[in-house]
Amino acid sequence: MSRKTRPFRFKQFEIYHDECAMKVGTDGVLVGAWANIKGANYILDIGTGTGLIAIMAAQKNKTATIDAIDIDDSAIHQATKNINNSPWKNRIHLYKQSLQNFISEENKLKYDLIISNPPYFNSGSEAPQKKRQIARHTETLSHIELAKGIAYLLAPTGKCAVILPYQEGLLFQKMMSQFDLHLSKLMKVQSKKDKPIERLLLEFQRKSTHTEETHLIIQHDDRNDWTTDYIQLTKAFYLHM
Repeated sequence: MSRKTRPFRFKQFEIYHDECAMKVGTDGVLVGAWANIKGANYILDIGTGTGLIAIMAAQKNKTATIDAIDIDDSAIHQATKNINNSPWKNRIHLYKQSLQNFISEENKLKYDLIISNPPYFNSGSEAPQKKRQIARHTETLSHIELAKGIAYLLAPTGKCAVILPYQEGLLFQKMMSQFDLHLSKLMKVQSKKDKPIERLLLEFQRKSTHTEETHLIIQHDDRNDWTTDYIQLTKAFYLHM
């Protein structure tokens, strides 16, 4: 097996990502590990890519049924392989469909948890590859369309977890409020203590409540010198944590 096609190995599964525009990265692992899936019977992963978040959800919740959607042929092919190789393939269902089309179907299931590591660049320089551009930019799924889709698909007592860059996360919170979805949990993420806040992990629900706010620093000054909080969050997944 060539280095290019070698999978990213986790403790209970592995992810091939050689065909996908977006590779396994910290953002996906963060939101998959952070999302509260307790009591969720039906989970939706929007923009599944390699299938990583859907598979993480299946590991965390031993009984949930998980649906995962994506629009990219290569992502669907890769996610199919990864899901079928996982111990939880019978509980994960993959659909090649946009969120816009997914919500248009009649009698659509309402989800107890919706998770997404969505496209986040609204403007600026384009990614060098077209598929990577689509995966990272909001040209096929704007944030207002994402908010609208979540509002339509979320069960009355359901929750939604997303990860976004700092500024995009603040704007997304305002968009979600337009659909009466309220911020219930917030985690501010820094790669190192001397770096600015780079990511926001946001949880939304229909009921207005006090926002539980936490803070995460990923590593100390040395490379791969992970903080205790980051190890605690991700140790169920990362191979060497």
